[in-house]
Amino acid sequence: MRILALAPVFIGFALVASSATSAPPVIEVRLSAVFGDHAVLQRDQPTNVWGSARPGEEVTVTLAGRSAKGTTAANGHWSVSLESLPAGGPFELVAQGTTRSVATDVLVGEVWLASGQSNMAMTVGSSRDADTEAAAAVLPSLRVFTTATLGAGDPVADVRGTWVVSSPETVKAFSAVAYFFGREIHKALSVPVGIVVSSVGGTVAEAWTPSATVSQEPALGPLWERWASARKGFDRAAADAKFEKAMRKWRAEADSDRRAGRPPPPEPQPTGDPRANVSYPGSLWNGMVAPLVPLAMRGVLWYQGESNAPRAEQYQVLFPALIRAWRAAWGREDLPFYFVQLANFGKVDPSGGPSPWAELREAQAMTLKAVPHTGMAVTIDIGESSDIHPKNKQDVGRRLALWALAKDYAKADVVCAGPMFKEQRIEDGKLVLTFENAGAGLSTSDGRDPAGFAVASAKGAFTPAKAKIDGDHVVVWTPHVLHPTVVRYAWAESPDAATLTGPTGLPASPFRTDDRPLVTAGKN
Repeated sequence: MRILALAPVFIGFALVASSATSAPPVIEVRLSAVFGDHAVLQRDQPTNVWGSARPGEEVTVTLAGRSAKGTTAANGHWSVSLESLPAGGPFELVAQGTTRSVATDVLVGEVWLASGQSNMAMTVGSSRDADTEAAAAVLPSLRVFTTATLGAGDPVADVRGTWVVSSPETVKAFSAVAYFFGREIHKALSVPVGIVVSSVGGTVAEAWTPSATVSQEPALGPLWERWASARKGFDRAAADAKFEKAMRKWRAEADSDRRAGRPPPPEPQPTGDPRANVSYPGSLWNGMVAPLVPLAMRGVLWYQGESNAPRAEQYQVLFPALIRAWRAAWGREDLPFYFVQLANFGKVDPSGGPSPWAELREAQAMTLKAVPHTGMAVTIDIGESSDIHPKNKQDVGRRLALWALAKDYAKADVVCAGPMFKEQRIEDGKLVLTFENAGAGLSTSDGRDPAGFAVASAKGAFTPAKAKIDGDHVVVWTPHVLHPTVVRYAWAESPDAATLTGPTGLPASPFRTDDRPLVTAGKN
């Protein structure tokens, strides 16, 4: 992206006026970083563009024959909305005021925002078959923008980052899930694809949720109160005054030391705002998502939950609240939001025992059922029990892409989901289970009878059980439990078996039919 003056004559005048009157320097017109060189903009939607300039300055934005004008507000922010464009490019995106900012090689196509924690941040270079994938990454119309990590106490004006074009030299640094998703969309639609990646490893969902949402949701009150002491213990005005006093003292000591030929003491650092902690509610929303609003895009991809597993019951409220808040910020109640259900990881166990990870998966499945325009990529079959960052990100990206292709791009022949438990009935000491998304019939990943089930009587312990497919039903039983009433499937951190699939091979989501208390109940 180039920042250009309008003309040499104007520059000369500005310099003379500055020296004669000590006026402040001219503030250049700038495009937000997300509109830089090689950007991809959303097709078939009004194109929102924004940036900064001198307060009160009029800025004209042009792109592919469309133009719009806006006036810079007192805070130095301007924004315009251009008429929608079909897929195409490359174009120049120009913001013109007293100076000129130009972004080159701009394409129009499909844009998605990818967010979450480390499994979203994990790169192609750390994934399976990295060298082979890199060699095949000559995809100049597929681009990724990765935002710099920033926690903030209040929404910031802009993100830091650059658009990077897919190539064998660049792709290993891309988010693997984002890249493999984008590759599937690009292949299916033959249009440019851009993914904005805003993710940070080890982070909790509340940090990605606006703080007002967390503080105003009654069920999240205990979570909000956990940070009460940090809020009460920090006084911004007092911290700024203390820092300025320390700086005055340091300047005097540093001048004295330099005159005496001694090295100056270390420069004091400002006291950090606890609200900028990357675990504080709203901090990552403020620093890494809010400055992207109202970027025109097709939808959101989300891979997070590992850090919230110890509080899985709370996630039943927190995750839907996050989705509602993001949709409210973009003003789109139907904003697609597709997420990854946690993969198998941890101690390999038979199904049925206590498991925070299984409870987090249940919270994700509950969100799928309760919140419209969501989709869930089930990954219980492609994790690694010894590695929280499984290397098979190709299938994760592909399974997310199936949701987009089926729901957003009208690909009627695409099946996007595996079996989801619907209901059970008891017949002759056996449990008969019915599933949604069974299609032409249920199947298994190994061609054998399905494995990964456990049953229990009304008050008994769960016991591994046998299972058999009967059309779109699964019949479950064991001679060790004569009167089973409830069943669990793939209910473990890393279940020793989870083989039930739909006709296309997509795995069934883990589930339970009991309502016994969760091990994460009341954990805030």
